[in-house]
Amino acid sequence: MLDNIKPKEATSIINSLIGGVVPKIGVQHITVGRSEEINAVVSALEDVKNGHSMVKFWIGDFGSGKSFMLHLLNTVALKQKFVVANADFTPDNRLYSNDGKGVALYSAIMDNVSIQTKPEGGALPTLLEKWIEQVITKTAQENKITLTEIRNEQYLNIIQTNIMKTINELTDVGGFDFGMVVMKYYEGYITGNESLRRNALKWLKGEYRTKTEAKQDLEVREIINDLNYYDMLKNFCKLFVNMGYSGFMVNLDEAINLYKISTSVMREKNYEKILTIYNDCFQGKVANLFINFAGTKEVLENERRGLFSYNALKSRLLTNKFETGELRDFAQPVIRLMPLNHNEIFVLLKKLKAIFDYNYKTDIAISDNEIQLFMEELFNKPGASEFLTPREVIRDFLNILNIIRQNPKADKNKLFGEIEVSDERPDETLLDSIEEL
Repeated sequence: MLDNIKPKEATSIINSLIGGVVPKIGVQHITVGRSEEINAVVSALEDVKNGHSMVKFWIGDFGSGKSFMLHLLNTVALKQKFVVANADFTPDNRLYSNDGKGVALYSAIMDNVSIQTKPEGGALPTLLEKWIEQVITKTAQENKITLTEIRNEQYLNIIQTNIMKTINELTDVGGFDFGMVVMKYYEGYITGNESLRRNALKWLKGEYRTKTEAKQDLEVREIINDLNYYDMLKNFCKLFVNMGYSGFMVNLDEAINLYKISTSVMREKNYEKILTIYNDCFQGKVANLFINFAGTKEVLENERRGLFSYNALKSRLLTNKFETGELRDFAQPVIRLMPLNHNEIFVLLKKLKAIFDYNYKTDIAISDNEIQLFMEELFNKPGASEFLTPREVIRDFLNILNIIRQNPKADKNKLFGEIEVSDERPDETLLDSIEEL
């Protein structure tokens, strides 16, 4: 049942799911019923590796596994040697804004950059240092000297020239300042100047708020802001590919927060930004970039404030009219996540029981029949067919395991009978009655 799970993954899975969130690592150990979606992603990653770019929209009801799917994409992409980053849309993180909310999204993305050896994020310094080491090695080979000699101060200028030259070849917009800051990072890295290295990283992550401060610390004229952050993401994508990575995957969850933007003009500007990214990716204006959005059906289809309220997006995101529940098309931009069936939920709960036992070094006495009894109790509750989500089923099951672990004499049947089903969904329909500001 358990296939090479690490203790750290088991703890992350149990703690996160009890808290009602998706674990950052180890999701592959609790994947059920998503093989077709995964196969489609593996095929799409192959295209992106070969220089194409792609945008996917993962659409499903609240609690249907959208965030889980994005975390699973991470795991698959990291194995395929992609650089991966995740961020959530929030009231303060958007694609378009004129008050710092766009660059806040960019900063969240860059904070969460992951590679296979650092799957939990924070990999940007590692990547920069790896790239700098590659430039140093190449410069040493070109000058026919050893790696020890190239680190002498007399070669500093040659290496900086090569850093700038490579970045100028890679970047289109904002390349000069981007290159200058990477050179500062190199200088801090090679001389052990931690403050310079930290300031360069701060600039690259979009954390400077004023040009004056950036000029003072790094002698550059520009900063990353709401208007240019998307160009910087594309620059990083090219840099990662230049280093030998397959591409850059960015996962953006909680698209409900774009739908919730109260002013129609601002909401439309955000949808326009999605359209720009979509067109760039599918028209070949950018290479090796894979962007995923996750949202509910309402976020996609609501004609008044969803993506379908923006006609240019609606025409691109309409579902293949020949698709049915049985005949699925996973090549289209929108992938609808169907709820897990009862058999799949049963398999999932069995996996969770095994991981729970492994994590706590226990052997909770719950048989397969009792897992089925738990499910029957839950699915026969009033409101279950309308409100019950995998998230709630998992949390209730793990909570019961925790009670039994700590109170071995607890009556399982009594615990099963005490389960209640509540509506955890956010009321998106209420937004439709809010007057436009």
